[in-house]
Amino acid sequence: QVQLAESGGGSVQAGGSLRLSCSASDPTSSNRCMGWFRQGPGKEREGVAALYGGGPSRYYANSVKGRFTISQDNGKNTLYLQMDNLKPEDSAMYYCAAGLCSGGFLTTRQYNYWGQGTQVTVSS
Repeated sequence: QVQLAESGGGSVQAGGSLRLSCSASDPTSSNRCMGWFRQGPGKEREGVAALYGGGPSRYYANSVKGRFTISQDNGKNTLYLQMDNLKPEDSAMYYCAAGLCSGGFLTTRQYNYWGQGTQVTVSS
């Protein structure tokens, strides 16, 4: 059982930045993927960014490419999401997730463990 805890959400104006953090209860293993998802009011949960097994590959939704950066600090069992040039449409609850993925790194069905979420609100 992996426990995940997000932090770093808040309210910012359009064009601003936030960095989300996700603390995991145990180290990221070589066959585990970790990702960030978001869910706005009345919308389905969507994948934002993900990485796999501590390797160099990063996966991003088209809507955030060039603005968001996912990274991890294995020594601290922590996953990050740096969000720059935020837009009002980025407003959502953001969730950290972990799973034993076999491709489809931005799809919810690949993930078994979820945090409680942290709210991000971007005003115009």
